[in-house]
Amino acid sequence: MSLNQQIVSDLTASMKAQNAARTSTLRMVKAAMMNRQIEKRSELDDEDISKLLRSLVKQRRDSVEQYEKAGRQELADKEKAEIEIIEAYLPQAASQEEMERAVAAAIAETGAASMKDMGKVMKAVQVNLAGRNADGRVVSELVKAKLASS
Repeated sequence: MSLNQQIVSDLTASMKAQNAARTSTLRMVKAAMMNRQIEKRSELDDEDISKLLRSLVKQRRDSVEQYEKAGRQELADKEKAEIEIIEAYLPQAASQEEMERAVAAAIAETGAASMKDMGKVMKAVQVNLAGRNADGRVVSELVKAKLASS
């Protein structure tokens, strides 16, 4: 079953179960998929949907940060719940150890010596972590720390 079919199937099941929070989130995901499909002017494959889901998670994390700064914990909690639902459709997240190994390998591959090489290292890390769900912000911080200490 494709990711698209899985999401639509789960949306139907959550509507039947009258799970309002899950239904709302999956409807939002489905709408985002439809919009992306219209933009692309072709069917979305699982890789396109995974990219879209990672983008939605990133947006939610940014919102959580903003809501917590503003003291709106109830909205931050709602966004966190949405993140959990969306992440269920993404591949297993890369562990801290896996990200550190990927960063070290990318630095060795590219021969990076300073912060000027950060772009090359980030591209190499993304290739090394392809298929894994890695938080770009964490990877960026790891790369900065490694390049600053070298």
